Amino acid sequence: MAQQQQISLPAKLINGGIAGMVGVTCVFPIDLAKTRLQNQRSGQQLYKNMMDCLLKTVQSEGYFGMYRGAAVNLTLVTPEKAIKLAANDFFRHQLSKDGGRLTVGKQMLAGCGAGMCQVIVTTPMEMLKIQLQDAGRLLAQQRVMPSLVPALKMGGTSAVLSRSYNANQVIRVSATQITRELLRTKGVSGLYRGLGATLMRDIPFSMVYFPLFAHLQQLGRHSAEDPTVPFYWSFLSGLAAGCTAAVAVSPCDVVKTRLQSLKKGANEETYKGVVDCISKIMRKEGPGAFMKGATCRALVIAPLFGIAQVVYSAGVGEFLLEYTPSNIYSA
Repeated sequence: MAQQQQISLPAKLINGGIAGMVGVTCVFPIDLAKTRLQNQRSGQQLYKNMMDCLLKTVQSEGYFGMYRGAAVNLTLVTPEKAIKLAANDFFRHQLSKDGGRLTVGKQMLAGCGAGMCQVIVTTPMEMLKIQLQDAGRLLAQQRVMPSLVPALKMGGTSAVLSRSYNANQVIRVSATQITRELLRTKGVSGLYRGLGATLMRDIPFSMVYFPLFAHLQQLGRHSAEDPTVPFYWSFLSGLAAGCTAAVAVSPCDVVKTRLQSLKKGANEETYKGVVDCISKIMRKEGPGAFMKGATCRALVIAPLFGIAQVVYSAGVGEFLLEYTPSNIYSA
């Protein structure tokens, strides 16, 4: 582990960026379905399940409708994944400086640190992504249930967001336009709406994911003398750990998605904060609502982190930067 820490930051950025971009491209349609399913309220359900959501999205918005908001993710996923993976490595290194074995508690503490660091990028990234992903759901709701949804509530948001919709079609509003308008009307805090809920999701996720991944990874070592792990084992370890952590924090993800959705149907609740959101969901939709989109989230996170760990551990960044073991560790 000590050797792994000395790999340079540029290599980590390349590894995290490649892993994130490949993963996001593969699983983004499922992530879109997750967002739309999580934002559905009882009695106003447009989509029965993930496949129904994807099929209806393609029918009404075309194939590329499944990738609404993908540009934001592809742009910001490089620093997000680099911060998450590199921060975990850094904290693990700091906690094992005394030469002692990393206990599960220390591994969870390192994961906690990684989760806290990544929200700097994750919160605005998901804030923008959710606005673009949920646009089709709200438009479909207006078409299918006009009596229930006579108009959209914008929740005090900007004119740019209000112009995103009319009675017949979605007017394409870019993430850049939304960002500019939020900065103009709300300042930087506008991009960090739902920060508390994001922390509430990402810190527990990292505390579950990283220790579990490290344990599974250790099981795949050839021997004590040869600690290398086959690439497929890194993928499977990332897959299993990602799936477990994703399902474990799904209730927090539902709360985060609801809080970060600026545009709502006329009959949909608005929330003052995390506690208010949890209270209203529990009272009006029941505990089952906290697991909406859990299957989709597992299907998104599992391959995303499986791919990320393979790329990260394979050292693609080191190869591209023409690093060799001798000049990496002698620096």
